[in-house]
Amino acid sequence: MKILGLSGSLRRDSYNAQLLRAAASELPPEAELTVWDGVRELPYYDEDIDVEPTPRTVRDLRAAIAEADALIVATPEYNASIPGALKNAVDWASRPRATSSLKDKPVLVVGASTGLFGAVWAQAELRKVLNTAGARALEEEVPVGQAHEAFGEDGGLRDPDLRVALSDAVGSLVREVAAPSEDAALAA
Repeated sequence: MKILGLSGSLRRDSYNAQLLRAAASELPPEAELTVWDGVRELPYYDEDIDVEPTPRTVRDLRAAIAEADALIVATPEYNASIPGALKNAVDWASRPRATSSLKDKPVLVVGASTGLFGAVWAQAELRKVLNTAGARALEEEVPVGQAHEAFGEDGGLRDPDLRVALSDAVGSLVREVAAPSEDAALAA
């Protein structure tokens, strides 16, 4: 099972990148998380350049999403919403609508912030944007507040309740990916 990770934070020592690594450690052995780190390289979405050939980074993003069975997107909260660079990536991935790489793709949204609420608003906003773009965003939330204190030296979450919440959310994503193949097997 291929899981693609996207971090909405461009910062080198991003708490959201740490959260993706923590999520990767919760995956079963048959699943692998690959983080796509090209968000900062994407041009601003512009329909005038969304023509063949599209910019290389756009092709790379769309291909990475298309090849993945599911996504885990970690978002900080900027001004009560998602960062512009992350929204831009979703905009590029959502086009063209009929053949979008996001179409019917299961997505787990998680978030970390240095505030108390752990990017709760940003997670809700991102799920709305992803669902509108054609993805299937899971309802699970993993809000990691006070992220500057949330991670241990091993990179994992210190709070056992947060570790369980992350593990449960990742498990839901894995089950969501496995469900269609199980349904097909039952129909055979």
